[in-house]
Amino acid sequence: MSLGLIALLDDIAGLAKLAAASLDDVAGQAAKAGAKAAGVVIDDAAVTPRYVVGFSADRELPIVARIATGSLRNKLLFLLPGALALSAFAPWAITPLLMLGGAYLCYEGTEKVYEALFPHQAHAHEEKVGAGDGSARALEDRRVAGAIKTDFILSAEIMAITLAAIPEGTFWTKAAVLAVVAIGITAAVYGAVALIVKADDAGLALASNTSRSSLAALGRGIGRAVVKGMPVFLKLLAIVGTAAMIWVGGGILVHGLETYGLPALGHAIHDAAAAAGAMIPAASGFVEWLVTAAASGVVGLLVGGLLIPVTSFVLAPAWQGLSRLRPGVA
Repeated sequence: MSLGLIALLDDIAGLAKLAAASLDDVAGQAAKAGAKAAGVVIDDAAVTPRYVVGFSADRELPIVARIATGSLRNKLLFLLPGALALSAFAPWAITPLLMLGGAYLCYEGTEKVYEALFPHQAHAHEEKVGAGDGSARALEDRRVAGAIKTDFILSAEIMAITLAAIPEGTFWTKAAVLAVVAIGITAAVYGAVALIVKADDAGLALASNTSRSSLAALGRGIGRAVVKGMPVFLKLLAIVGTAAMIWVGGGILVHGLETYGLPALGHAIHDAAAAAGAMIPAASGFVEWLVTAAASGVVGLLVGGLLIPVTSFVLAPAWQGLSRLRPGVA
């Protein structure tokens, strides 16, 4: 009996070691995959704060929480099982779906550029596409819905990069790595977004400190600088977010063309980036990234520019027809 108990305990210890090794493997793979998706994560963090601009301070964190909840739901309930199913049964469908998502990002980003350059025409375009009533709650709902739609595309790209970075393994290992990346990235992105959108409130609190200590005086100076600087920072962040949507979307399309045996555009961008990097060896990596992003952005602007009239003259009439049939749709 004692020998049997010892053997059983030895088996349990072996299983525990195997489980620990599996957890370490999942954590390691998740870290590597998350690092590869870092570029899209930065884009996601840059895009989101623009959705809370213009709302009262008491609605900022609830809006971020609603978007974060929608993002996590996107990743865990739709994208994770979808990625596993596609990789198992229809790997050929992953690229066209990503390219559709890239086209959507190009359209969304280019529409923002269009709105900045031609505000009256852009307003007319938005009315054609369809807008709800003008109440604050309706505006918030539209902003949140728009943010979650955009996040879905960026999250799909993150999950696709993660899936591609996972070495061959069991179904459950892939599922665990995707889940860890989904939760970790969502927490990191929306935690950062929450800090960004509430920074002005923290600055105001510091600036309002009436203590006469030297530390409080320093805090007041920092607080005033934060309060004055945050509007400019948010505007810059909105510009970065719009640019990110365009270059990420363009980059997805370029990579998709390469996958389908049309590498000329991708090779031209790569060669231009390499040549530019060789001209400035001290910053070659940054220069190559900058040229690649700029070229991808040009592709994104062209595709988005083509899609704006498509939405106005093809999709918008269809949407309006659906709205007339079902009044609650608008």
